[in-house]
Amino acid sequence: MSLDSNPIYAAPDDWRAYSGVLSRRVFAFVIDYMLVALLWIPAAVVVFFLGILTLGLGWLLYPVLFFIVAGLYFGMSLAGAAQATPGMRAMGIAMVRLDGRKLDFVTAIAHLALFWILNSILTPLILLAGLFIERSRLVHDLLLGTATVRTA
Repeated sequence: MSLDSNPIYAAPDDWRAYSGVLSRRVFAFVIDYMLVALLWIPAAVVVFFLGILTLGLGWLLYPVLFFIVAGLYFGMSLAGAAQATPGMRAMGIAMVRLDGRKLDFVTAIAHLALFWILNSILTPLILLAGLFIERSRLVHDLLLGTATVRTA
């Protein structure tokens, strides 16, 4: 199965599929992390009551709670039918694998982890790479064989 057989996405060599993707990714990132922050609030309340029930043991989840919420949010939404987070859908973009297969949960989590690891090391070079690499791909896209395309 190739990208051009998917009715949502344009052919991989169509330059219009990658036009303006980098700026749309930045805005999608902001939208998604506002949503993750909103989802973190009820998760923190659940962990609070879990901590009471477990005599404080559940409160050990607080340091990693944001990462758990973000991982589930990105993993489940990128592995879904639209292959896009709600922020990406709002900006009219989606993530695809270059081999044409559907994005799975593990690849989505690996994409998120590599983004944060490389972002902490290469800031702001991670976004600058998208200006020079074909298809406006970022470094973690290259490592995982993914690309972000326009859906509109």
